[in-house]
Amino acid sequence: MRVYEIGEQGLLKRLQSFCPVDIIGDDAALLSVSEGYSLVVTTDTLVDGVHFSDRTTSPADAGWRAAAANLSDLAAMGAEPLGLTIGLGLPGDVEVCWVEQFYQGITDCLQPFATPIVGGDICRSPIITVSITALGQVLPDQAIRRSHAQPGDAIVVTGVHGASRAGLELLLHPEQGQGLSVEDRATVIRAHQRPQPRLDAVFLLRKILEQAAGRVAGMDSSDGLADAVLQLCRASRVGAQLERNLIPLPSCLTAWVSEAQAIDWALYGGEDFELVLCLPRFIAQKLVEQLHEAVMVGTITADSVVVLKDSSGLHPDEILSLDKGFQHFGQIG
Repeated sequence: MRVYEIGEQGLLKRLQSFCPVDIIGDDAALLSVSEGYSLVVTTDTLVDGVHFSDRTTSPADAGWRAAAANLSDLAAMGAEPLGLTIGLGLPGDVEVCWVEQFYQGITDCLQPFATPIVGGDICRSPIITVSITALGQVLPDQAIRRSHAQPGDAIVVTGVHGASRAGLELLLHPEQGQGLSVEDRATVIRAHQRPQPRLDAVFLLRKILEQAAGRVAGMDSSDGLADAVLQLCRASRVGAQLERNLIPLPSCLTAWVSEAQAIDWALYGGEDFELVLCLPRFIAQKLVEQLHEAVMVGTITADSVVVLKDSSGLHPDEILSLDKGFQHFGQIG
């Protein structure tokens, strides 16, 4: 069955089954923000062939990734999610089951965080496009901002980096990685298709800050670890030193590709959706002790550059740049 066969109202009726009945049905949703909290709003647009494709993601995986990207943005602000809306542009010949599976993937990602779909819009489009707006709340003094880093702060990253890029490589070129175990292949492919937004880190960090008040700067690494550190430093008008040997890589990665390739994927591959945080060292230490796979990878400096250093002396210092990462409109034609 195709979308044009059931029309706008028929499709809306099917999609409303993914939403709470007490919230949808009017021209807009009514949501409450807890007293004293600020509303956090983020919007992400995804386009077929740019952000997802049937070569690498099923409809459900594409939906999961769309939701995860927005929840990750809320996590990067220190916010807890309230709900999200979905704007969907579809060609009329898209199969209805594709749309339903896409929404099921979104719902599956949102479920652990009790976050509902609270509305949206659908329209005809020559290509599948998705625009998601996620809503969250945070106490103003607990908001994570990019501009709060100071010299001497430790740089902490959650999880591993380079896994999503490795998974994408295997999906595009299944003949690669022949030496990987079935489990290792599945792990990095899952990292690409079903990334986990790090709201767990936000909840833990909030508890730590309740006991030891401190300042936090941060963002997510959706565009790569290097991009995140560079953006944080630019917003805070500081520099940074990253230790090459401390960057957390998937354990299977260097058994498949060279160490240089693994580091490049970690720095510039993107879509790992981990958090990159700059904190006073005593708070960073508490976070690392309590959060699985969180690692201190460097230090904020008073310089104006971000340097990748190798304390072993095997590699020369490298000045990191935004030029190597993915940038929309970076190439024309």
